[in-house]
Amino acid sequence: MQLDFFPSRTLTVYLAKLFTVRIAAMLFVLVLVLLMLDLLSKSGEILAVPGNGQGELLTYAGLRVPQLISRFLPYSVLLATLITLVTLNQNSEVIAMKAAGLSAHQVLAPLLLTAGIVSVATFVFNEQVVTKSTQTLKAWEAVEYGPIPTESGVKTNVYLTDGDNILTAAYVAGSGEAIAMRKVTWYRRNPDGMIVEQIDADRARYAGPGWRLEGGLTRFNVQNAVTDDPTSVVVGEGLLPEQIDLAKIDPDGEPFWTLGSSIAEFERAGRRTSELRAKWWHKISGPLSAFLMPLLGAVAAFGLARSGQLFVRAVIGMALGFAYFVVDNAALAMGSFGGYPPFLAAWSPFLLFLLIGETVLIRTEE
Repeated sequence: MQLDFFPSRTLTVYLAKLFTVRIAAMLFVLVLVLLMLDLLSKSGEILAVPGNGQGELLTYAGLRVPQLISRFLPYSVLLATLITLVTLNQNSEVIAMKAAGLSAHQVLAPLLLTAGIVSVATFVFNEQVVTKSTQTLKAWEAVEYGPIPTESGVKTNVYLTDGDNILTAAYVAGSGEAIAMRKVTWYRRNPDGMIVEQIDADRARYAGPGWRLEGGLTRFNVQNAVTDDPTSVVVGEGLLPEQIDLAKIDPDGEPFWTLGSSIAEFERAGRRTSELRAKWWHKISGPLSAFLMPLLGAVAAFGLARSGQLFVRAVIGMALGFAYFVVDNAALAMGSFGGYPPFLAAWSPFLLFLLIGETVLIRTEE
């Protein structure tokens, strides 16, 4: 019986249903509260644009909700784990299950199964929904909540160099010679790296060679402190469309199955890809964090409720869960600047806390 993790179909369905309802409830509460706080901080910027109103606020909320769901679903699973297990413990249901011959792993098995299904659903949701909403929202933020861009292949906050000179664009869309930029700034520098001229423009297009800056041009000469307003200027004649195509990859806005080929293109171009590789692996390990939460919170399920230690056990379970998220973010940060190999940065927190959770469960309950 000890090797049969689901000895009772009725008990499995009961625990899975109990756990699922609490996950949904905690997720709803977290997303609702955080969305309201986010809207309070952003509504002023959105409504400051002429023509924006309630419709744009609803659009912003619709784009933010998938991001909030993706980010806080593992936290919801952790909180739901603690609430479910503490309730079962207080009602002596855990004692009844152990008296019937179930091991600690068998008690947790329905919760782990549910959390595993949540992890798979999270991965699909992230790659099908969250990536699209993230790309759209970043493009909208890049144009300061003006008309929502409809172009494909959008990149935001692009930084390019042409020798000593620098070209920046808040928004880049399209590919090849059809590339269009918005909110562009050109910095001309001398060989010592000092800026001698700055040109701001609303947009830029490929002029073959170079990039023609147009719309709202303002040119400032640093040496003479003189400002003028030319009609159009061609800059960056050494910048080719192919360089801009490879200027930036946004792993948050690109699905898992296309991000790998984009990273390979970066590698062929001789670009550094350790941060991108770490985030590519994290697209798998990140959703799997939900699977860990029942194991890390399992300490709250056992021990006598009347012993006075149930609260302490719940706190320990919560501390283990939140410690995982801290270590996970720290490992990704280390991977970003090459402190960890990409695979280790993405997977080491998951494997470490999987071993910690199993160790705690086996030594205390098995």
